[in-house]
Amino acid sequence: MKQDWRPGNQLYPLPVVMVSVGDCPENYNIITVAWAGTICSNPAMVSISVRPERHSHAIIERTGEFVINLTTEELAYATDWCGVKSGRDFDKFAEMHLTPIASKCVAAPAIAESPISIECKVKQKIPLGTHDMFIAEVVNVKADDRYFDEKGAFCLEKAHPICYSHGKYYSIGKMIGRFGYSVQKKNTQRKKR
Repeated sequence: MKQDWRPGNQLYPLPVVMVSVGDCPENYNIITVAWAGTICSNPAMVSISVRPERHSHAIIERTGEFVINLTTEELAYATDWCGVKSGRDFDKFAEMHLTPIASKCVAAPAIAESPISIECKVKQKIPLGTHDMFIAEVVNVKADDRYFDEKGAFCLEKAHPICYSHGKYYSIGKMIGRFGYSVQKKNTQRKKR
């Protein structure tokens, strides 16, 4: 049996990201966002949804840029804190001992401690109700050298990324397969004894 619930957002778990904004150190800010996602692969595009009353909303509207920074178990406390405190009242970089670093293609800073920082330029804002969705093109991605293996492959799992589900943060578990594994041909040959 299944119960019927009122319409709501039950699409969980979600990535939880720290979005950094601002065009000079005096107005740098970080907002934690769970309403974020990939919307197109070519051109690479993403979306974030932000409440209009949030401090970062006005900064994104003014600058038309932001950086999505992936989060990790090590960044979980800062991720939560940056989501419940306002940049109107706190310098979140200083309070959480996070390091703003220069982005390549946007004025908004990346967060040095994040394993992946995705630089974005806003293409469209869509008012939806409680949130405005910012649709943005990805213009550059910064990847932390610490998470490359000896063959040059990026291993995000080594960073211990986290996700968000119904007000709680979770570690991401073990890999159970790769894209397309369900249709790959199985190797039926056995070693001869």
